[in-house]
Amino acid sequence: MLIRETSIAGLVEIFPRIFEDDRGAFFESYNREAYEKAGLPTHFVQDNQSFSVKGVLRGLHFQNPPFAQGKLVRVITGRVIDVAVDIRPESPTFGQFELFELDARRNNMAYIPEGFAHGFAAVEDSIFSYKCTNLYNKACESGIIWNDPTLNIDWGVKNPIVSEKDVELPAFKTLFAKQIS
Repeated sequence: MLIRETSIAGLVEIFPRIFEDDRGAFFESYNREAYEKAGLPTHFVQDNQSFSVKGVLRGLHFQNPPFAQGKLVRVITGRVIDVAVDIRPESPTFGQFELFELDARRNNMAYIPEGFAHGFAAVEDSIFSYKCTNLYNKACESGIIWNDPTLNIDWGVKNPIVSEKDVELPAFKTLFAKQIS
């Protein structure tokens, strides 16, 4: 397993060792011992999976404490632009984000720690899978509008298909007015 550090502390991209032959391919998508050695979380309590047609954009979502979630994300089929925004006010990279192109052919993954807003845009029809370090709690859910002018994220998708719920999410400056001023 190869781990690529990003410009934001705790946010990493993971490339598993893939074994291929004329029958197909095999890789470990999770190995507790390897993750422990790499300093990554190993306690996941919920697995989620979604299917999105090309052009769907989901996010930017997060959960507030005490139900904040770290997420190990990957694409089972297809390809997405995955986005993680640092929303930890004490962080030197607060308000910054990283983009990952998660691709089922490369089988790369990203670990997104607690304290990040997360979303993705399906560049192809995609099955998206993520392991969570905490359970979902509706009362703690929140998010940032996908086309936030402060963040100015290029999702790589023109005219995205966005849920009614996600279209109504607040702006970054609205959510974090106290931390920005």
